[in-house]
This record gives sequence, C-alpha cells and structure tokens, in this order.
Amino acid sequence: MPDVDFAEIGEYPRYKLMASLIVPRPIAFVTTVDAAGVVNAAPFSMFCMLGEEPPLLLVSLNRSADSRRDTARNIESSGEFVVHMVDEALTEAADRCAEKLPHGVSELEAVGLSTRPSQKVVPPTIEAAPVAFECVLHETLLTESREIVIGRIVSLHTRDDLIDTDAWRVRLADYAPVARFGASFYTTTRDRFAVRGAAVATDIDEL
Repeated sequence: MPDVDFAEIGEYPRYKLMASLIVPRPIAFVTTVDAAGVVNAAPFSMFCMLGEEPPLLLVSLNRSADSRRDTARNIESSGEFVVHMVDEALTEAADRCAEKLPHGVSELEAVGLSTRPSQKVVPPTIEAAPVAFECVLHETLLTESREIVIGRIVSLHTRDDLIDTDAWRVRLADYAPVARFGASFYTTTRDRFAVRGAAVATDIDEL
C-alpha cells in the first residue's frame, strides 16, 4: 500500500487525489446576483452541511492570486446566495454552467433555465431544482487555494410533495440527487440500503 507524503507533492496532485477519493460529494448549484443585476449560476462539489443551530452549510470556491470566482465576488458584495441541490434531470445544465462565459452573461440564460423570485433573498431560485436553500453570508474563510463560504439558511423551497411538513420527513423515494465522483464523473443515489436491520426499504424512504 503506497504512502503519500502530502508535503512532498504539489497542490494539483493533492487536489486530484483528494477530489477523487473523498467521494461521493453533493453538488451545490449556487445562484448569486452582481451589482448590475445579472444572475450568476455555478456548480460546486466541495459542499456540505455544517449544523442545524444555526443552520449552516459550506461551499468551497477555488481561487488563485490573480483570479476570483464571480460567485465569491457577488456573495461578498450582497451577502446573499441560493444553494440548489442537483438531481438527475438538472445535472447536464448544472455542469454546463461551469463553463467560462464573458463577464456579465448569465449562465442560466445560456443553458435555458428559468427562475422564480426567492422568499427572503435577492438571488432567484432555479425552478427546475428539487431543493433550494436561501442563504445569507455567515462567515468567509480564506486559504491559499480556496475561498470557503459559510452560509446560514434562512428559507427552504422544495419541489411539491417532497416534504411531509406534519412529520418533517423527506419522501426520499421521490428524491434522486446526484453526486460528484471524481474527475468529470457523477453518480446517482438510487441504490440505498440499511444496516443492522434498522429499517426496511419502505422505512428508508421516509426518515
């Protein structure tokens, strides 16, 4: 079994190893608005939940000494953003939004995705997304290669009938987000199982 001393390899080899081994990762499809009112949309797979009180999530954006993501600039300027979960139907469009476009051009218009007004923040919600978390900026952390945005969720929107709001359960049988699986590969989340006999298949779909 090889041992890899991370101090002895460069930044890019570290990224390739980490990004292909720490998988699968959910995808944050983030909308923001710039000062001119143009909606920016970009997918990020370095994304996770941090906690429920306060309700926090984290999105890690790559950066360099001479380059900064529009998403990062817009969040810093407005303090608001919307994180959408990506399901199978939305995957191709979200992936296309990672392509570089001229500044001031909306990725959503380029790929033909429509939006609706959000409830509590200015950036709009993508109508085709199964889940949307409206966020305000809680904290930003900077590293040499990353701008790490921590957002506080202020509102949640889901596709019709996805949540039972009496029991606060998600109908997982109707929810099929995709995840990043290293390089340009994605994976589905349809193959599910329980351990130690804790649940049967019908129980898993509503937790």
